[in-house]
Amino acid sequence: MSRVTIQTIADETGLSKFAVSRALSGKSGVSEATRLKVNETAIRLGYRKTASTSRVLGVVFDDNDITNTELHMQIQNGVQREAQLLGYALRIRSTRNGMELEALAEECSGLLIVGLHDEENLRRLHNSGIPIVRNSWLEPLEPVDQVGATDHEAGSAVGRFLLDLGHRTIVYIHGDPRFRGRMERLYGLREVCERAPDVLLHDLILEEGRDFGEAFARLITDIEKPTAFFCAHDGLALAVISELLARGYRIPRDASVVGFGDYSAAQQISPQMTTVKVPGVDIGRMATRVLHQRITNQDFPACPLRLHVPCQIIERQSTGPAPK
Repeated sequence: MSRVTIQTIADETGLSKFAVSRALSGKSGVSEATRLKVNETAIRLGYRKTASTSRVLGVVFDDNDITNTELHMQIQNGVQREAQLLGYALRIRSTRNGMELEALAEECSGLLIVGLHDEENLRRLHNSGIPIVRNSWLEPLEPVDQVGATDHEAGSAVGRFLLDLGHRTIVYIHGDPRFRGRMERLYGLREVCERAPDVLLHDLILEEGRDFGEAFARLITDIEKPTAFFCAHDGLALAVISELLARGYRIPRDASVVGFGDYSAAQQISPQMTTVKVPGVDIGRMATRVLHQRITNQDFPACPLRLHVPCQIIERQSTGPAPK
């Protein structure tokens, strides 16, 4: 005989998985009649909630996101630390497969979802009633808890940092605009630059497969020689530094470069990279805390939360005063 699941009870009663989950867990949001109906059906079908389910958290990573591998490891580290303190076991997956996600949700009492995922899969998970925290940008006013970094604020901070060094021709370099965090960094940078009438800000989008050298050659042909580059992630900053050095630039004497992420490669090049440190471990810990409250605290505010953990500029040798 196959195992009786929440979906089995939902099919039997004609209710949604969300309603069944709320009724079985004793949470608000369903009527007493519905709660009674669900519990009677569960008993009749022989539904058994495993003892471990109430102390298991699921963590799901985007298996296509190679750029942020180090950040994902940091987030996982933070989740593991906090889960151990709170007495939770973990189920960790790297997948975008909808069936795998739904199976994981049935094993866990809460999910942390990191990175981009299919919207239809996310909708199904939200409808299941299981507490979910997302570490990615949401749709406007989406009723879901979010814990992430301060992308917009970080972009503004880098803008002020470069302006204070005297830079007045700045280039922001990024790629795929689907990554909302990278666009927020641009918006934050632009916000600061627009207040200074003598600053020129250029947005350089590197198309997939396009060589940075070709794009850079066109850039310095079309505009006044830029003195500062802010890159959407450290991988791009590495490419920029390599290209500038190959063209005879002296960094930071002729041009400054700022990355984003503070991954290991930032300190393995010469000059070492000035970058923005993303607090991955703290993000993982905060996300775990929010899930714990959603699972255990009936009085926890029902409204969705937005928790943004501040980033930090790490100044190294790839930045300096603007050339005169």
